[in-house]
Amino acid sequence: MEDVTKSAESLNISNDNGASESSAPAVIGPAPPPPGADLSALFGNLPPGALTANAKPMTVQETFEEMNKHPLFMTSLPSDEDNEELAALQALAYEGTPLENAQNFKEQGNECFKAKQWKDAKEFYGKGIAVLVKADRERRDPAFKAKVEEEKRKREEEARKARAEGDAKAKMEADLDNVKAEMPITAEAKEDEEEKKDELSEEETIKQEASLLETLYCNRAACHLSLANYRSCTLDCAAALRLNPSNLKALYRSGRALLSVSKIAEADDACARGLEIDPSNAALKQLARDLIARNEEITRKQRAEEARLEKERRKKTLKKAALEARGIKTRTTDDPPSMEDACIQLVPDPLDPQSELSFPVMLLYPLKLESDFIKEFRETESVGQHLEYILPDMPWDEEGEYDRPDKVECYMESVSGGLIRVPQKASLLRVLSSGKTEVVDELVRVFVVPKGEKAEGWIKEWKEKKSGEKK
Repeated sequence: MEDVTKSAESLNISNDNGASESSAPAVIGPAPPPPGADLSALFGNLPPGALTANAKPMTVQETFEEMNKHPLFMTSLPSDEDNEELAALQALAYEGTPLENAQNFKEQGNECFKAKQWKDAKEFYGKGIAVLVKADRERRDPAFKAKVEEEKRKREEEARKARAEGDAKAKMEADLDNVKAEMPITAEAKEDEEEKKDELSEEETIKQEASLLETLYCNRAACHLSLANYRSCTLDCAAALRLNPSNLKALYRSGRALLSVSKIAEADDACARGLEIDPSNAALKQLARDLIARNEEITRKQRAEEARLEKERRKKTLKKAALEARGIKTRTTDDPPSMEDACIQLVPDPLDPQSELSFPVMLLYPLKLESDFIKEFRETESVGQHLEYILPDMPWDEEGEYDRPDKVECYMESVSGGLIRVPQKASLLRVLSSGKTEVVDELVRVFVVPKGEKAEGWIKEWKEKKSGEKK
């Protein structure tokens, strides 16, 4: 306790008379500004009057908006392009050499890749690739080469001037080296040595850039693979393999992408090339097993599809033979009706030539604008058999003109465009095989009208309509 008291006493400030002023608080540093003073001068980036002592405090929303203008706190890019701080921060990414900039983009991409932020990682790798590709393009450009040669000439000229000035220390060291080597080092020899160092440095830079570019292509391919951009993945792998045909990661990722789009032969080629380089590579061995399994699956599906198509061909052949054997005429148009899976077929077994033919039949009631559809009307059945269970209790037959089969007459259109009467007790095969009618678009149409005057009136209208169409 005594030590604490002594320490506290030692902080007291003495006045001019040497007395201690323990009652007044110690003031360290400059005095606080008076109320209303302009503090903008303390912050170089602020305009005059932007900040004053005891200024009105900002709301939480205003604080967030102000912070969002600074690049370090931005949650989204500004719509305008006048943000100097942001432009300066973006420019920092390209301050170094192409190799340094690309390496920086690669490291940022790796961080995003570890966090499974595939899209962001892809963008960073792409920026690194763009930097190196641009550098290589400029290096190959004649104008750029001329510029480099001019800079090199200037450096050499400056070196000659420095040697002509006779730097004493450099001359002394050169003399010592000459004594040790027992041979003179001329200015031309020294110049050649410096040129050789420059050439070696440039060659090493090109080699490092090529190695980094290969890595960036391969890394971006991994992002494309995770994003299911399989074509882009194969393109990046191909770019990496052009730089290094033995890149196992590029061969593996290319094989994976090709497998994903069922290009088995191409994927197998990439996998085989990789295993030829490293037969013990676990990832490539697993890819090989997946290729075998996928190939077997595709083969099974192909065989099943071929069997299905062969079955369909046989069904069509047997159906055509059955229709021709019965003398039934058929015709198709450019606008067939939609009947889902209803069609002419052999039942019960479509592959048995001894089965009966079944037809989709549409019963039309033209005077009432109504219809009924029968999906399977066998050739041995008659129209009357179906009318027995269809006609009674029709909701639209208020007058009772269709309540019994003996009250109606049935007709079909003839091949010439006229009408033929269909006996209700005659089988469908007998009607269709007569040669007077035909089946259009695999659908049999039967017109049902009340007997008597209404049937005669409808037949008369039909004939007038057909004769008008012929004219």
